[in-house]
Amino acid sequence: MMEPKGGINKDTLTSSHGHLHRQAANMAIAATSQLLEDVRGAAGDREFLEMMGLFKGKPLCFVVDTTGSMGDDIAAVKTVTASIIDSKLGTQDEPSVYVLVPFSDPGFGPLVRTTDPEVFKTYINSLRASGGGDPPELSLSGLQLALTGAPPNSEIFVFTDAPAKDRHLRNPLIALIEHTKSVVNFMKTNVYGVRHQSHADGNQQQNHQMVKYDGQLYRDLAQTSGGQAVEVSKSQLLEAIDILTESTSSSLVTILQAVRNPGKAEIWTFPADQSVRNLTIYITGRNVDFMVIDPSGVVHNNKRTGSSIISSQMVGNLQTVKLLTLVGVWKLRIESKNPYSLKVVGESSIDFLFDFIEESDGPFGGFDVIDNRPTAGSNASLLVTLIGSDVATVTEVTLVESSGSGQVNGTVEPLGGGEYFVRFDRIPSVEFVVLVKGQNNNGISRGSSGIFQRQSTTSLRASVLTVSVDDLDMVLEPGTSKSVPFSVMTTGEGGRVTIQATNDKGFTSSFPSSLSLDAGGSANATVNITAPANTPSGTVITLTIEAVAPGGADTNYAVLHLTILPPVTDFTPPVCKLLSLKSKCSENCKQSMWELSVQVTDEVNGTGLDSVRLREGSGTLNISTAADNENATLVSYVASCCSPDVELVAVDQVGNVEICSYSAASWSARVDYLILLFVGSTFLNLSLQAETVIF
Repeated sequence: MMEPKGGINKDTLTSSHGHLHRQAANMAIAATSQLLEDVRGAAGDREFLEMMGLFKGKPLCFVVDTTGSMGDDIAAVKTVTASIIDSKLGTQDEPSVYVLVPFSDPGFGPLVRTTDPEVFKTYINSLRASGGGDPPELSLSGLQLALTGAPPNSEIFVFTDAPAKDRHLRNPLIALIEHTKSVVNFMKTNVYGVRHQSHADGNQQQNHQMVKYDGQLYRDLAQTSGGQAVEVSKSQLLEAIDILTESTSSSLVTILQAVRNPGKAEIWTFPADQSVRNLTIYITGRNVDFMVIDPSGVVHNNKRTGSSIISSQMVGNLQTVKLLTLVGVWKLRIESKNPYSLKVVGESSIDFLFDFIEESDGPFGGFDVIDNRPTAGSNASLLVTLIGSDVATVTEVTLVESSGSGQVNGTVEPLGGGEYFVRFDRIPSVEFVVLVKGQNNNGISRGSSGIFQRQSTTSLRASVLTVSVDDLDMVLEPGTSKSVPFSVMTTGEGGRVTIQATNDKGFTSSFPSSLSLDAGGSANATVNITAPANTPSGTVITLTIEAVAPGGADTNYAVLHLTILPPVTDFTPPVCKLLSLKSKCSENCKQSMWELSVQVTDEVNGTGLDSVRLREGSGTLNISTAADNENATLVSYVASCCSPDVELVAVDQVGNVEICSYSAASWSARVDYLILLFVGSTFLNLSLQAETVIF
């Protein structure tokens, strides 16, 4: 890292250097633009857009149990993967990135992440079911790796037929789900059987108890994320996957979502605005009856379809009802004494983003985003951003209990540009979701048909604890240890707070097992984490620090990311040397070609060349090592004269970037100019000679 140089305070124009503020700001803008260009060059266009949060499709992530009894499940995953890729390739719903995490016992991983669908197919098709021997597997370790390795807001599918061996990861996983806002779906087979059953009655009974306990564990994680915990037989799995993966559309929105445990008779209402398509109801649970009343008052039940129900399907514990999208208010009556979850989704451009915020303690005021759970027992502020419409407006924002009927209404203040500042007098004391209602007046009159409703998928919770981490220096050198200071504060009663620190790479760490807090007090501590000497540069470690209040019912967390990076001494980009540029371009560009030869090297004390790729140009690029210099890379490029420009991006081992641009058009113009200059000079010389003869 290089120490910054210079810089001026730009708080007020009346300072002695106020006349330099605009110049300083423009320089800062130019430097930021250059930095982003270098990052783009080093990472590549697609990866850069992903880093900036700009991609057209949703990430797709599979976490797969690969032990011996999973042969049928893996075959179903292979079939569905091929179907998703073949049907969505080249469309707006093509996944932006593919992630695969295998797991078994005693191992899990490695994580595979790629933007190439054919590469993903190859990895999926290479999965084989083998090993095992006892029911518990490292399913939660695999999920942890997926949550930290996949982009935020991913759709994650976990396939297993066994209970979890690593149940201690429950709370860290909930923290990661809240932090990433990813949706987790569990596809559980062999629900009523016990894999690898022992002949001993005692062991068999213990295994059945594990299956029952982990069924609830998987349901808790799925419901927290807004996903489904599907329980099917192995023969039903393919059908169930097909149903859920239909909902991986990039424009999918959640209109209503709730959990009931135990179940009861209840009537739900939800509006469908004119922007919604493919309206679908998912009900997960056993022996759940329902009745649908469409906006025109026509009643339909789960025993038969009607004019407003396109299809109704039951697979395992999952019921799916596809509705004809009629604009207006729908009603859904559910009757069941068993636990169930309800989710109503559709496809729409209108959705929302949100963050809990608090007043900043910094010198400039404003607000800071709360990266973990908001404080219980106090008021709260929310920043809501409406996306997908220039005419829609937010009228109501409510915090709704996930498993109950309680709710807290907020006061909405428009800020402009689709942003809204929402104040709440209090936060629910139990899990809750954010519900947004508004008016979509896209060419229609105000009324019920213009009302839209959207709901967050992830369930949230307030806490009397606050975990804070100073994340200014998050770089860790291979083979060294790093101390991460953190503090825990409570607004409630004092006592012994349990501390747990986990990381997704399994690196060695040490931390105090507990801290003693006075009522309304705080305490400081440190997590020490060590990276092995062979850790590759660029590896990102996700560290989750969790604090559990006395009694275990209340927790809060901090999630931070450490980057493995050895000391950098090379700040010089690679060098491009033009060897030749041959252009025979004519007026008819389709009938002529041009070619380029370039040598790319890193300096003598550099780290070496990492890659050379094409950023602009539609020709053929060939790369080879120079025969007389292994540190030099030869680049040849051939293209049609209809594509006269080329841009090469050369990146060294530490990310220094050089962009090398060439043009056949400018070369042709230069050649024409030289020819014209030569002809003109010759003609002038001949003329002078002729004049001498005459006189």
